[in-house]
Amino acid sequence: MKQSFYDLNYSDLEMVISQNDLNHSAASVLFNWHYKKKEPAQCVDKIAKLSLAFFENKFDFSLPEIDTVHESKEDRTVKFLFKLKDQHKVETVLIPFHNKYSICLSSQVGCAMNCSFCFTGKQGLKRNLTTSEIVGQFLQAWRWLAKNRPGEERILNIVFMGQGEPLHNFDAVKKACEIFLSKHGTSIGVQKITISTAGYIPGLKRWSEEIPGVNLALSLHSPFEEKRNELIPINKKYPLDEVLETIDKIPLNKKQFITYEYILIKDFNDSPDDAEKLGTILAGKSAYINLIPFNSFPGSHYKRPDLDKIEKFKEILDTFKIPTLIRTAKGDDVLAACGQLNSKS
Repeated sequence: MKQSFYDLNYSDLEMVISQNDLNHSAASVLFNWHYKKKEPAQCVDKIAKLSLAFFENKFDFSLPEIDTVHESKEDRTVKFLFKLKDQHKVETVLIPFHNKYSICLSSQVGCAMNCSFCFTGKQGLKRNLTTSEIVGQFLQAWRWLAKNRPGEERILNIVFMGQGEPLHNFDAVKKACEIFLSKHGTSIGVQKITISTAGYIPGLKRWSEEIPGVNLALSLHSPFEEKRNELIPINKKYPLDEVLETIDKIPLNKKQFITYEYILIKDFNDSPDDAEKLGTILAGKSAYINLIPFNSFPGSHYKRPDLDKIEKFKEILDTFKIPTLIRTAKGDDVLAACGQLNSKS
């Protein structure tokens, strides 16, 4: 069985080439062809015939197949449903902003975290995605833009906020980041990548040594243990105070912040007391808060608060001098907004 080319970071590829006594220049040629130029066909230029034959026999250059595409009529958000080789499916979202795009990548088929506010959590965990399946979402979305919105194929930000808990699939996510960051490949800037976690401490403990500089976002959602236990069951195993203590130990670059995501749910975690407690636990930290009004999905009993209540919540946080943004939902009409992704289109 052939190995996926897209499972290899640059160092892996160099090692394969060296071990098989091939011309070392092939590594940069292949990365440039498949990642910078994003060409789908196998590269045949600037590579010796012996190397070409080896790569053809050794590597699989196929990527996840686009099953369906939904385009928001409201804001041009694009949601992809990708079909994988074992027939499992995952969703990916392109979010437009200022003539550019952010891409929201999935890291697992389903999710083990079972967060009550998230449609993905209702699936349970089917399996981890491979590095090639993660990287493939980016490449296929870029090619879709080049074909369907020519001139707009500018994906400048990558967020691991799709299906799955990224730190629960640490190795594949780490390697995908290495590929995205490679100067030989897509050359995404280190602070243009954000990984979101529900607070999976084993992954957070690996962060400083293995993926330094990449941005971190914590799904916080309540400063109170009982409420957070309901929203994020993993909180019972990894309590918020331990999560925050672990995050505080992660070294940050100059002007770098930890993003704390807070889904506002009507009459559950949107009171002045919730805001005061949130401000208290984050005051003095290098923190940035994203307030996300709840996005409904089939079967959910939660509701979105009224706008005036959302704004009052932010006003309280402003008194703690913590930068806070109310995030506008994008792609809500095609179930592409935060918490709405599922493997069924």
